[in-house]
Amino acid sequence: MISQLRPLALLAALLAALLAAAPLHASEDYIANAAEFIKAADWKTMESLTLDMEEFRFIPGEIRLKEGLPYKLELRNNGEKDHTFTAPEFFRAIATRKVQNKDGEVKAPYLHALLVRNGGRLELFFIPAKKGSFPFYCTFEDFRQKGMEGKITVE
Repeated sequence: MISQLRPLALLAALLAALLAAAPLHASEDYIANAAEFIKAADWKTMESLTLDMEEFRFIPGEIRLKEGLPYKLELRNNGEKDHTFTAPEFFRAIATRKVQNKDGEVKAPYLHALLVRNGGRLELFFIPAKKGSFPFYCTFEDFRQKGMEGKITVE
């Protein structure tokens, strides 16, 4: 009987070790109290910004924000190809209210990247919750390697 329990004990110990060594769930890297930021914000005072996307560049290439204030960032793809606004570190440092366009909206607490089709527009409503400097870039084809990247600074 003891010899039959030994494999189970080894399996349990191995499983416990794997779980202890596993990385934290992705949501734990994001703002834990994002809903509180969103609810407390005065969205009538939000600042609107625009980020234009073209082949191999973002205009402007640098965005400055203030921690704790509400923003609407309009992403406009003026290019001939699809583009992404990829900013994983930035998305982990903000409280996201929603992403919308003329066809609807998405309310998701966790984002990694936004795809904007050529000629398309998306609006991102958010509150910066952490200070820092965060890169953003396009992951379409080799656009980042050709210079399609920028920086967001939260003060």
